[in-house]
Order: sequence, then structure tokens, then C-alpha cells
Amino acid sequence: MEEMFITPIQPLDLTGKITPIQPLRSLSEVQGTGVSAQVEGAEGISAFKSIFEEMIGNVRSTEDTLVKQQYLLATGQIEDPHTVGIASSEAQLAVDMLVSLRTKALEAYNEIMRISL
Repeated sequence: MEEMFITPIQPLDLTGKITPIQPLRSLSEVQGTGVSAQVEGAEGISAFKSIFEEMIGNVRSTEDTLVKQQYLLATGQIEDPHTVGIASSEAQLAVDMLVSLRTKALEAYNEIMRISL
């Protein structure tokens, strides 16, 4: 059975257009795009750093979206108030995901430190 790489679901943009979900791609197709199963050395550090930077950027953007939606709701400029709840859920999920990623990274670091050479 061939391994498949799942493309993450893209969030809705503020104009309300739904971006289509990309079909599954095989691992061999993905490996040519810069994503690799094994990352070593400086490449591993930059990949690890970029994942955290992306997650922090995601938290910031979802928080900004939430603040904007709350402002629009408070001033009566919003047409569909349910978007505030959606933005709130997205912001909470982004924070939860960042915290989970941080926790797993700390667990992995502690496990590596326990290994006796």
C-alpha cells in the first residue's frame, strides 16, 4: 500500500470564498516538493524553526481576525454574526495546536536528554 500525504485544509478567506481541498498525493510526489520524510542537520533545524514560526503566525492571524470580527459586531457593521463564533473557535484551535506542538517538542527534548551516550 502506498503512503499518502494529506494536504491540510485551507481556512476560509474573509471574502467568503471557499478554497478547494486538494486531492491526496503520494509520498513520492511530495518528496520532490521539498517535504521529506527524514530531515537532518541544518535543514532539520530550519524545518523545525519554520514549523513554529508558521504556527505563531497562524495564532497571530486568527487572533487579528477575531478582534476584527468582534469590532464589527460591536459597531453593528457585521452582516452575519455567526462569523464571530467561527473566528473565536479558529483562534482557540490555533492556540491549542501551538501549545500541543510546544508540549510535544519539550517531551522530545527531554527524551533526548535522558538518552545516555
